[in-house]
Amino acid sequence: MSLKTATKKENSRVELEIEVDAATFGAAVSAAYKKDVKKMNVPGFRKGKAPRAMIEKLYGEGIFYETAMNDIYPTALDEAIKESGYTYVEDKIDLDVVSVGADGLVFKATITVKPEVSVDGYKGIKVTKPSVAVSDEDVDKELTRLQERNARMVSVEDRGAEMGDTVTFDFEGFVDGEAFEGGKAEGHALELGSGQFIPGFEEQLVGATVDAELDVNVTFPEEYHAEELKGKPAVFKCKIHKIEKKELPEVDDELIKDGSDFDTVDEFKADARKRLEEQRQKVAEEAIDEQIVDALVAGLTADIPAAMIENTINDRVQDFAYRLQSQGLSMDLYMQYTGMDQAAFRDGFREQAEKQVKVRLALEAVAKIEAIEVTDEDLEAEYAKFAEQYGMEVDKIKVAIPATALTEDLSVSKAMQWLKDNAVITEE
Repeated sequence: MSLKTATKKENSRVELEIEVDAATFGAAVSAAYKKDVKKMNVPGFRKGKAPRAMIEKLYGEGIFYETAMNDIYPTALDEAIKESGYTYVEDKIDLDVVSVGADGLVFKATITVKPEVSVDGYKGIKVTKPSVAVSDEDVDKELTRLQERNARMVSVEDRGAEMGDTVTFDFEGFVDGEAFEGGKAEGHALELGSGQFIPGFEEQLVGATVDAELDVNVTFPEEYHAEELKGKPAVFKCKIHKIEKKELPEVDDELIKDGSDFDTVDEFKADARKRLEEQRQKVAEEAIDEQIVDALVAGLTADIPAAMIENTINDRVQDFAYRLQSQGLSMDLYMQYTGMDQAAFRDGFREQAEKQVKVRLALEAVAKIEAIEVTDEDLEAEYAKFAEQYGMEVDKIKVAIPATALTEDLSVSKAMQWLKDNAVITEE
C-alpha cells in the first residue's frame, strides 16, 4: 500500500490518493470470499460450500470487492495518513474508488486534518501579577471567622430583629390572594442578610419583635425558577417566634485550642498568614496563565475546522454526563429539570471549546517553533506521578496512557512554562 498524492482542499480538508497493490488486494479478496461464502446460497452447493470461481462466474468477479475494500480501507488509510505527515481530525471521511480489479485498488479519501498555524507576539508577553501580600487585617478576618464558627446563639427579647440575627418564623405566601405551592413553612430559621429569600424579603423583617405578625410584600424576580411566579407580586403573612443573635467568644488561646488545630493565637495567625499567601500565590499564577493564554490566542492565525470544536464539545458533554451519573442522574433527567434541548446544551460549551482548541493549537505551534522536546525522563516522571495519584503500577499506567498521547500533553505543558519563563511580569 502506498500514498500516491496528497492534495490540500478548503477548510483543512486533504484528499489522499491511495494505491493498494495487486498482491495485497488479492489477499483481501480471498479473505472476503471466506467471510461472505458462509452466507451465500448457490444452486447445486450446500450453503457456504460453493467454490469461489463458481460464485464469480455467476455474479461477476467483483462480487467480493466491496467486502475486501471495506476490510482494507482502515489499514490503508491509516498508513497513508502517517505517510502524508498530516494529523487526522476525527470527522467524516469521503471515499471514492478510482479503479479496482486484478491489478489492485486505487481510491481517494478526503479527510479533515489539523490546520496550518501561525502565532505572533508570543515572546516576551507582558503580564501583571496580582499582589500576594497578606495584611494584618486579612489575618484578623480569619480570626473573626473562627469566632463566628464558634459563636453561641443567644435569644433576643428586648429589641427588634437586626441584620445578622437569626429569625425563626412561620410564613405563607399568596399571589392574587391565592396561596401557592411551596410558599408555606413553619418554624423556618433565617439569618437576615444571608440572601436566602427573594430580594426585599429579609429587609422587611428588620425591626420585627417576638410574637409579631406582619405582611411582607415582595415581587418574584423575572428569572425565578417557577414559571407561574416569575415577575408576580406576592404577600407573605409571617409570625415571628424567636430572634437570636450571635455572641462571639473572646479571641484567646482557649478559643484557638477549642476551635482549631493550634494551641496559641500566634500559632493560628502564623498559619493563617501562610495559607492566605499560598492561596493568593495560586490565584496570581492562574491570573498570569490567563493573561498569557489570552495574548497567545490573540496572535493565533488558523483556519480551524468545525470538527475540532465539535469533538471538544463532545468530550465536555461526555465528562458532564459522567459527573451526573456519579450523582445518580441521567442526561435525560437533567434536560427535563433544566428545560434545555441538546442543541442549547451543547452551545453552552461552545465558547469554552473554541478557546480550548485555539490554546492547544497555539501551544503546539510554540513547542514546534522553539524546538521544545519531551525527554524519556519527562515521560517516566509523569508516569510515576500518575501511578502515585491513582495507586496503580507504572506498567499499567503506561498501557492506559500511550506514550504518544502523553508526549503531546507534556509538550504543550512545557510550551506554556516556556512562555511564562519568557514573559515580562510586572507585580501590582
